[in-house]
Amino acid sequence: MKSLIVLTLFVLGINACINNPKSPIAKINNEPIQTSRTDGLKNAYFASGCFWCVEAIFESVKGVKEVVSGYSGGITDNPTYKQVGSGNTGHAETVEVQYDPAIIDFETLVKVYYGSQNPTTYGQAPDFGSAYRSIIFFQNDAEMQIAVDYRKKIQESLSDKVRTEILPFEKFYEAEAYHQNYEKLNPNYPYIVRVSKPRLNRFKAKFPELVKNGE
Repeated sequence: MKSLIVLTLFVLGINACINNPKSPIAKINNEPIQTSRTDGLKNAYFASGCFWCVEAIFESVKGVKEVVSGYSGGITDNPTYKQVGSGNTGHAETVEVQYDPAIIDFETLVKVYYGSQNPTTYGQAPDFGSAYRSIIFFQNDAEMQIAVDYRKKIQESLSDKVRTEILPFEKFYEAEAYHQNYEKLNPNYPYIVRVSKPRLNRFKAKFPELVKNGE
């Protein structure tokens, strides 16, 4: 019985972020919203699979001060984790990257984004569906051009179609408190051990020059 319980928990952990791949995607406005800060930092918004993984990756990058997990790209106000996971809100699991533009720029963040995922799949293994699709959210024309040019560059290097969406940023909804810093606070959770940590380590090995000292 004990082994059965352990196996059940393991399966639930590995599938913690799995979504319905046939879920509808919301239509959003074309005009981006420019965020503003008073502390000299800037915000950038990316989606590429389960936000537990993406948050940990960006938090390891030099010049990134904080990363917040949340939801963006849909039409439902104040969505919950369960609602987003159903695929009916149009939102994708998204991270808000708070970074110092004196240390790292938006283009390098896009490099981190593509260097830590497979952009040719509708989600990131083992999580597939609209809630886990790849999106770069832009806040102005400069960011849009960087995103478009980099996607073109990536596409030229791959035989499969790049499925990354480039969308105007509209609104970011912070996820529930228990999702924040999930990888650091739950290092032994099966999904973290089997999915998040390997994905983070692959990124670190690929771009050691971008990783913070001691990470």
